[in-house]
Amino acid sequence: QVQLIESGGGSVQAGGSLRLSCAASSSSDYMGWFRQCPGKEREGVANIWTVRGNTYYANSVKGRFTISRDNTKNTVYLQMNSLKPEDTGTYYCAAGSRSTWYGRGNGPLASSSYDYWGQGTQVSVSS
Repeated sequence: QVQLIESGGGSVQAGGSLRLSCAASSSSDYMGWFRQCPGKEREGVANIWTVRGNTYYANSVKGRFTISRDNTKNTVYLQMNSLKPEDTGTYYCAAGSRSTWYGRGNGPLASSSYDYWGQGTQVSVSS
């Protein structure tokens, strides 16, 4: 069982920046960030493989968001720049294992690829 605790959410004006952190109780093969915006389904935002460092991004955030990790702290970050009002939502951290990836997984930004989830942190971007 991996416990995930997100932090760093808050309110910011459009064009501003926030950095989210996700501290895990133990290591995972890969981790990701998802978000659920008002009135929309949860969507994958970014993924990182913790050993190789490969990253994947949703088209909607590519060039604005950066996912990174500190393996010494079992922590993943999401640096969010040039924020837009449509980025408003609850952001969730998730962790997954290779067995899930090759089992029920459906790619780096699919919920089915992840085993553990955090409680979420709120991001609000005003225009």
